[in-house]
Amino acid sequence: MVMFYRRFRRTGFQTAVVAVLVLAATFCVAAKDFVMPKAQPAKTYPAHDAHPTEAVTVALDPYDMADKADIFSVHYSDEGLLPIFLVITNDGEQPMALSGMKAQLVTVNRTKMSPATVDDIYRRLSRPSTSTAPSPLPFPRKKVKGAVGQQALEEIQSAQFGARAVEPHTTQAGFLFFDVSGISTPLAGAHFYLTGVRDSKGDEMMYFEIPLEKYLSAPQPAKPN
Repeated sequence: MVMFYRRFRRTGFQTAVVAVLVLAATFCVAAKDFVMPKAQPAKTYPAHDAHPTEAVTVALDPYDMADKADIFSVHYSDEGLLPIFLVITNDGEQPMALSGMKAQLVTVNRTKMSPATVDDIYRRLSRPSTSTAPSPLPFPRKKVKGAVGQQALEEIQSAQFGARAVEPHTTQAGFLFFDVSGISTPLAGAHFYLTGVRDSKGDEMMYFEIPLEKYLSAPQPAKPN
């Protein structure tokens, strides 16, 4: 009887330890910090616009699918926000300035959208809409309730494209967030424009234009088995 009791206590203790470890691992995964995707040269992305004379290429990689958006802890799509990874590669010998850069997404219906600011995103997440309209993106809807937590705020700030310049033979990247609420297919037929990029002399470069169909029509990478 004593041996049985000791064995029961030992088994129960081991079970409790395993349970604690599982919960700890689950918490760590849930609380993981945002990590910016590693940017490849802009020319390697299907949706890009290269200016050979200026040796500059701008590319876009929309995070419109659930498996890609899993890098975020915040479900931006639930509130109609579309993250787009902006990549700028400078293959020239002189730096280029981005301080006056302006990005714009123009839908097939000619709706013009500027990227949401950190404050815009914060307000959207802290005061979610009560609309029951279906999400325009292929994600399950899961409303954010209450104030935005510190981790989410840090993620928003870290993810935003914030480069002010691109040095020679380097690449800068980050996310732009567009409010696509109420738009069923925001990328189909849309065009992205980037203006205000200046060379080392301060002269503005020709604007960059990227049709999003380049992204939508590109072969999707095979998923690992």
